[in-house]
Amino acid sequence: MFKVGPVLCLSHGMGIPSVGILLHEIIKLMYHAGVKDPIFFRLGTCGGIGIEGGNLVVSESAVDGMLNPYLELPVLGKLQRRPALLDKALAAELKDLATDTDPFTVHVGKTMCTYDFYEGQGRLDGAFCEYTEADKLEFLQRVHSAGVINMEMESLCFAALCHHAGIRSAVVCVTLLNRLNGDQVSSSKAQLNEWQEFPQRLVARYIKKTLGLPVMLPQRTLPQHVRDPRHHKSMRHQSESFDIDN
Repeated sequence: MFKVGPVLCLSHGMGIPSVGILLHEIIKLMYHAGVKDPIFFRLGTCGGIGIEGGNLVVSESAVDGMLNPYLELPVLGKLQRRPALLDKALAAELKDLATDTDPFTVHVGKTMCTYDFYEGQGRLDGAFCEYTEADKLEFLQRVHSAGVINMEMESLCFAALCHHAGIRSAVVCVTLLNRLNGDQVSSSKAQLNEWQEFPQRLVARYIKKTLGLPVMLPQRTLPQHVRDPRHHKSMRHQSESFDIDN
């Protein structure tokens, strides 16, 4: 976990169980710290459906592998259904922060969240595959017709728990490939590293705008490292003493 000013940045791991555990802990932290009106963002990667690699998807809502718009959670032997709703106004604000000079386009639509990476997403390259490529494409076209434009494995839980807690939230993912064209990611490591920064760029603009900071700043081209321990101490002090009201 990292803290810079009023911003917390954490890694939640892969899949619904992992993100669910983290959200419980962070929601409790917000409560005990007395934080008012926090905004949660999930940034990550996904497979596009009808969208080529290297573009951004801002989720307007999340559905499961059966297109159900809710998270089903067994609690004390009974199934609880929690709507997987995201803040549409926040999604629109994020989309509006894109510019014509960005190396990516921003799309807003439904996100399918699955419990499995291979069969759950209709992949042909898992250990088991008891369907044909035609079956896979029919499934992808069907969910695409229902408004689904990407797939990943966390948004359903993220949206449901944030909505249940009354926290504004958004999911911003970069597409690694268009699933209508295949299952394998063929882009170079350098290109993938660049693409994975795209969600951060967009959300950073929102944070800067909210804090009254200049939104459009030159993007770094090389990794930046803190080499001087005294500089690191100074940066930490600035973060700890950051006053959002000034």
